[in-house]
Amino acid sequence: MILEGNYAMNRQKLVSQIRRYVPYNEQEEADKALILNWIEKNDDAFLRDNVVAHMTASAWVVDKDRSKVLMVYHNIYHSWSWLGGHADGETDLLAVAIREVKEEAGISDVRSVSEEIFSLESLTVDGHVKKGRYVSSHLHLNVTYLLEADSEEQVSVKADENSGVAWFTPEEALKKSTEPWFVERVYAKLIEKTRSQSEAKIG
Repeated sequence: MILEGNYAMNRQKLVSQIRRYVPYNEQEEADKALILNWIEKNDDAFLRDNVVAHMTASAWVVDKDRSKVLMVYHNIYHSWSWLGGHADGETDLLAVAIREVKEEAGISDVRSVSEEIFSLESLTVDGHVKKGRYVSSHLHLNVTYLLEADSEEQVSVKADENSGVAWFTPEEALKKSTEPWFVERVYAKLIEKTRSQSEAKIG
C-alpha cells in the first residue's frame, strides 16, 4: 500500500507540473496536450508494457558556466545524443533522469538546476532490435530536466547502451548529432532555453 500511495502521489505531482508548465513553442504546446491526455487515459503510461506510447525522462546536462553539454554516442541510433531513459513504472521522472545520467555517463555528482520541467517532447522511435528482440515503432512521451555536472569529472561508457561519453560546446553538440529532427526541434531549443536562462540570471 505504501508503494501504491507513493506511486499515486508522485504521478499526481508530475501531472500537476505538466499542467502548469508553460510551453516554449508550438511543438511543446501540442506535445503537452498529448502527454496529459495519454497519462489520464492510460494507467500503464509509465510502463513499456504500453507498446504504443510510454513515459520517458531526459537530461540536458550542462557544466557550471553553461559552456558545455554532456552527450553520449547512442548504440541504437548511431548518433551523439542527450541522456535519459524509460520511466519503467517510476513516476518521479527527475529521479529517473538523474539516475540515467549516473548510469550512462559514470558520473557520481550530478544535480538538478531546478525540480521544474525544462521541456516537453513527444518523440518517435522507429522499430529496432534490442537485446535480441524486435521492438515495434512507438512514441516516447518525454519530460526533460536541466541538470548540472562538473565537466572535469571522469566519465565512462555504459557498453550496452553507448560507446562514447563527451562534453561539447553547444555548437559542437549540434554538429555531432546525426539526427536532423533532434537537432532542429530538440537540441537547438534546449540550447536556446539554456542561454536565455543564463542571460536572465546575469541581467
